[in-house]
Amino acid sequence: MPTPSMEDYLERIYQLIDEKGYARVSDIAGALEVHPSSVTKMVQKLDASEYLVYEKYRGLVLTAKGEKIGKRLVFRHELLEEFLKMIGVAESRIYEDVEGMEHHLSWETIDRIGDLVQYFEEEPGRLHDLRLVQEKNESEK
Repeated sequence: MPTPSMEDYLERIYQLIDEKGYARVSDIAGALEVHPSSVTKMVQKLDASEYLVYEKYRGLVLTAKGEKIGKRLVFRHELLEEFLKMIGVAESRIYEDVEGMEHHLSWETIDRIGDLVQYFEEEPGRLHDLRLVQEKNESEK
């Protein structure tokens, strides 16, 4: 299993490849706000762990293993964002909260959150009921 730091890189690399068709060290560094030398070190670790294939000066490609994990990490991130929006967390807090949560939740918990999101999507009346409870609680503060 990749470390939380490796997950951050794999998630961003997957997104860059999905968006642009490629991911360069400079793109990854900019996206993660780290130095290119840090990216190179991590990419070498990811290569050694068989998540991607990296050739100096030629770029990188995700392996099937890296692509599978990258896709799942992006899904996790998007699901947590959707969940927090759904339960009424302020937009300005969502990214920071997702970043704080995503590495600390088990995949079983992520799956249960997915079930809850699906439930609220299929039962919008229940989501409305949740909003009413939230409004009531806010007015009582």
